[in-house]
Amino acid sequence: MKNILILSILLIFAFQGFGQQVEKSKSGLFLLQGGTIHTITNGTINGDILIKDGLIAEINDNIIHPEARVIDCKGLSIYPGLIDAGTKLGLAEIGAVSLTQDHDELGDFTPHMDALTAVNPTSVSIPVTRVNGITTVLTVPSRGLFPGTAALINLHGYTPEQMYAGFKGVVMNFPSTGRRSRRDRRSDEDIKKAEEKALKSLTDFWDKAVLNAEIHKKMNGQTNPDKKYTPQLDAMVPVINNEAPLLVEVNQEKDILKALDWIKEKKINAIFTGVAEGHRVADSLAKYNIPVITGPILSTPRRNSDKYDTPYASAGLMQKAGVKVAIRTNESENVRNLPYNAGFAATYGMGVEEALKAITIVPAEILGVADKYGSIERGKVANIFITDGDPFETKTQVRHLFINGWQIPLESRHSLLHEEFLQRSPGLK
Repeated sequence: MKNILILSILLIFAFQGFGQQVEKSKSGLFLLQGGTIHTITNGTINGDILIKDGLIAEINDNIIHPEARVIDCKGLSIYPGLIDAGTKLGLAEIGAVSLTQDHDELGDFTPHMDALTAVNPTSVSIPVTRVNGITTVLTVPSRGLFPGTAALINLHGYTPEQMYAGFKGVVMNFPSTGRRSRRDRRSDEDIKKAEEKALKSLTDFWDKAVLNAEIHKKMNGQTNPDKKYTPQLDAMVPVINNEAPLLVEVNQEKDILKALDWIKEKKINAIFTGVAEGHRVADSLAKYNIPVITGPILSTPRRNSDKYDTPYASAGLMQKAGVKVAIRTNESENVRNLPYNAGFAATYGMGVEEALKAITIVPAEILGVADKYGSIERGKVANIFITDGDPFETKTQVRHLFINGWQIPLESRHSLLHEEFLQRSPGLK
C-alpha cells in the first residue's frame, strides 16, 4: 500500500513536470535589437546582438540580417546568463519522498557517483529557476567524505548529456573539528575523537588513491586483467594528477585553516566551497590563491557573537582581500534566489559590479569554462537574459531568455498557476 501511494505521488509530479511547459523552445537566428548590453568583461554598451547556431555571432550597432527574428530590446537590459556554482537542482524533487532525493548515496567514499547521470531534465524546479535569469548551475552531491562528482549543467535539454556544460569535479566534505550546530550536545572529548577518526579515514583513503594513480601511470593506458575493480579510487585519478580540481566543502574558521594545510601538503588543485567563515581567514585564502564558491548569502550568523549582517558581508570581505569569489545558493528548490543572494552581497560591501561578476564570469573562470560562459562576447555560447530593470531587485521581470541559443518560454508551475487563478472560470461572485 505504501509503495502504491509513493508511486501515485511520483506520477502526479511527473505529469506536472511534463505538463508545465505549454510553449516549446525555439531555435534559429535571433537579432536582439537596441538594448543596453552588460557585457561583464567589456563594460556596458548600447547595441545589437546576433544569435546564430547557438552562439553570439555578432555584437554591433545597427546589425541587419533579413532572416533573423527581431526582438525589440529598446529600454531593456541584456545580461549573460547567471551561473549558480553550488546547488542540488535536478537531483532533489520532493523533500518528503526519499525516492526523489538523488544527491546522497550510502557510504563515506563514493567519488565515482556522477551527479550528471542522476539529473532529472524534467524537474519542476528548473523552469522556476530559469525565469530569474539563471541559465547554468553546478549540481552537487552531498553526504559522506567523498559524496560524488559534481556536474555543471545548462537548464535546457531533454537528457542530462544535452544539458552538460563542460565541467565535472570530485566533491570532498572536509572533516569538521567543531560542533555541527547549536543543538550538538556531544562532549569535547567525543568531538575530538570523531575528528581524529574522520581525518584518519580521509588520510587512509587518500593514500590508497595516490597508490592507485601511480599504478595507472605505470600501466600507461594498458589494461591489467589482474587489477581489482576500484571505481572509487579510479574516480580520484584526475584529482591526484592535478588534471581536475577538488571541490572542498569547508565552513568553520579552524577547518578552513586545516584544509589549507592539508591541500598544501598533498599539493592539490582545490576549490573551496561553502566557506561561511572565510572572512576570518581571507588573507590566508588569498595568500595561497584558493578560489572560493561561497553561500548562501541569505543566511543567519553562525556564531552568537556575530553581527546580524556577517553572512551578507563575508563574500565582499574575501573579495576585497584578493580572493576570487563566486556566489552560490546551495539550494534545490530556491535556486531562483541567486540574484538576491548576490544583491545582499553587493549591498553589504561587495558592490554591484563585483557581485554581478560573482554570479557570471567568476564562477565560469573558477570552473574553467570562461571561454564559453559568463559574459557577452562574440563566439561565446548564447546564454542570455533580457530584463526590464536591475536583476538584483525583486520587482524586475525577465522578458526574454536564451540558453544555448534557444529562446526559452518563460513559463513555470508558478506562472501557470498565476494565469489559471487570475481569471478563474467559473469565477467567484
